[in-house]
Amino acid sequence: MTLDPVHFRALTRLAGRVSPAVDEREHRDFARTVWEEFLDPLYDGSREVVEPLDAQRRRKVDIEDAALQEDHYPTQHGLDSGTINPTTFKNGLVVDVAQAAMSAVPSDLDLHRARTMVTAVHSSDVAVTLSDDWEMEDEGYVQSRLLHVPMVDRSVTPVVHELALYLAEVEHATKQAELVDDLLVMDGPIYPKGLLTWENRDAELAELLAGEQTPRRIIERYVRLVERFLDAEVPVVGFVKTPVTGLITRTIREREGQAPWVNDAAFFSKVLERGAYEDDGWRRDGNSLTFTNWFVSRGRADHAIPEGRHDITLERPPEDYEVTFCMVYDPRTDTVYRVEAPRAVTRDEERREAITMQVLKDVAVERGPPPAVAKADSLASISRKETAALRRALEGAFGSELDTTYDDDRWGVGASLDL
Repeated sequence: MTLDPVHFRALTRLAGRVSPAVDEREHRDFARTVWEEFLDPLYDGSREVVEPLDAQRRRKVDIEDAALQEDHYPTQHGLDSGTINPTTFKNGLVVDVAQAAMSAVPSDLDLHRARTMVTAVHSSDVAVTLSDDWEMEDEGYVQSRLLHVPMVDRSVTPVVHELALYLAEVEHATKQAELVDDLLVMDGPIYPKGLLTWENRDAELAELLAGEQTPRRIIERYVRLVERFLDAEVPVVGFVKTPVTGLITRTIREREGQAPWVNDAAFFSKVLERGAYEDDGWRRDGNSLTFTNWFVSRGRADHAIPEGRHDITLERPPEDYEVTFCMVYDPRTDTVYRVEAPRAVTRDEERREAITMQVLKDVAVERGPPPAVAKADSLASISRKETAALRRALEGAFGSELDTTYDDDRWGVGASLDL
């Protein structure tokens, strides 16, 4: 331990100077005002960026009642992809390895054995060429390939990471799609938001997205995947465990000059948290899950597909691809989740309600993400021990040592690479 009691006292004394300036009551009141007066619909200039899909309302369900209800979907499948995070070698290679897996509830051991693996490689040597062919291993249960990442200067890390992650995920989902009968729950958004934000995140990334086929092809694969499930009338849903979108917060800040929330999840936590002020402060009601109606999101990344950007041909009406979402709040963990689905899925009120109730049941039972998501996350994740072993193996394969920093030596390779 490096902090003595005197150090803690000094830090808390400094923090005490900040606390009086933060009025939680005002934040809750302002959140209620935004909820009641700004979201039906929310305008950014003349453009509707958030619009209720149905009547705008907040709802609640007793946690025990939610947990005891019948499943609305007999089977559920989950999808996730994990990586070792970008790794730099002394010969100039930057590499990330991703593996994607699909889970089933009830379990399907053959499905759980299947993997799609992508090794994304960036090299400053233009002479390096890699095969684009998929290779099959483990009696056909594993498909893998190398992906040559386009040339970039400053943005190597996110490019290598996101191309590996999303290519593995969408290819695995496409290969296993025929096994999904009732419901697919993706761990994260329904579209590859990391790639879709390149357009506005960084000038180099925007140029890469506009000029290179690889990221656009991956985005298109997600569109084709969504179309496949829509045609089969099987709902596809995204469960976002840590929502970081800031569309509402950013728009309100630009319009009103202030918005005291870090992101939209923080805003919805104020809107959905139930309780009352007592003598000792705010007392949260922990007996019910609370949730919103579904909204249509037309933020820049969410609306890239319906607008037909990135040279992608849509086989259905543009509004079918719009991202719709609802927010769920669990008072037991003080956690906000975002549930996404294409508008073509949630347009039907009965199906929209079935998806909502299934998610609420799963969150109530698991005290966290639905079991299909948790299981897919477990299958796709690459542990620290496995990451270290894989990096050592790559050193041998590339004939080059890891290009480590002082922090890597102090805390372990990869400590500074988490994204």
